[in-house]
Amino acid sequence: MKPKYQIIIDDIKSNILSGTYKAGEQIPTELALQESYGVSRQTVRKAILELSNVGFLRSEKGSGTYVSSQYRSKTSGAAAKKTIGVITTYISDYIFPSIIRGIESRLNEDNYSLLLASTNNDIMQEKKALEMMLSYGVDGLIIEPTRSNVYNPNIAYYLSFKEREVPFTMINAYYEELEVPFFCLDDVQSSYLATRELIAKGHTRIGIIAKMDDLQGKYRMKGYIKALGEAKLRFHPEQVLSFDTETKPDLSVNLEEFLVDNRETLTALVCYNDEVGLEVVHACRRLGISIPDELSIIGQDNSYIAKNANIMLTTLTHPQEQMGRDAADWVIKYLQGKRDLPSSIYYQPELIEGETVKAIETRRL
Repeated sequence: MKPKYQIIIDDIKSNILSGTYKAGEQIPTELALQESYGVSRQTVRKAILELSNVGFLRSEKGSGTYVSSQYRSKTSGAAAKKTIGVITTYISDYIFPSIIRGIESRLNEDNYSLLLASTNNDIMQEKKALEMMLSYGVDGLIIEPTRSNVYNPNIAYYLSFKEREVPFTMINAYYEELEVPFFCLDDVQSSYLATRELIAKGHTRIGIIAKMDDLQGKYRMKGYIKALGEAKLRFHPEQVLSFDTETKPDLSVNLEEFLVDNRETLTALVCYNDEVGLEVVHACRRLGISIPDELSIIGQDNSYIAKNANIMLTTLTHPQEQMGRDAADWVIKYLQGKRDLPSSIYYQPELIEGETVKAIETRRL
């Protein structure tokens, strides 16, 4: 459990970094803080002293304690080269190492440093990462949004970057509440192409596994529905399995139930990504469902796990390293004074044929 003075420090720092307390503004009095936190005067003073020592506050005798902006220059002023912050949902798995490699290679070309953080798709961890970037005083920022399809309480931190004129761009998704430049795969098109490929192979009962707390999942669902509509195929809600970050650990069990329930009708599945596609492969093996003879599967993102699996997954491309390079290039050019920069980039996916799709001659009802 945190000491009480540390709780006060964290709260005041969050209020400063999010813009609730602005530079030069007086914070609540010591007495008000005592009453608010139920602590002694000594505890409040210890918190204020520590925040003053690191440049977040300044005290004026007989007047009160005020927000200082000195913390912004403590690290950035000492740095020999500019620093770009990068916040991704994950770092060490799936497509993220390739994206980070692309960012890093472009930053190195212009002698920029990289400050990296991840959120594990958790809102509170995103808050900590944003506070770290603001405290450090990064010159620019590249962000992969956390749970981009649900309301994000950290929007105030992004507005703080805007107020400070720190350029930032988003990758893979974006927060629809903000006007922010972004670099994204055309996720609607990705699922559309996957579904259309299955339809072309004679499948009419096609399900989807969709992650719905991220914008990618919302748009991949849209592409699936679009392709069904064009082919005049009925949308069957019972053949949709949705999950989110919190329920992802249960996906393996839920997949087995879903596959058993739909075994007699389902002939193909569009998967949220390659990771989910391989989960389906494993579930089918446990249940004795033959791929692709009984069930065709298409993943998305052309990830390294799909390339290294013991079955070649049919999938769709993702720009990965190129996306990272392009996002870093955008931030660098902005810092160099260029303003005629794109506000959005959509990369077009392409189908990569594998071993997990088979044409069917007769359509099962």
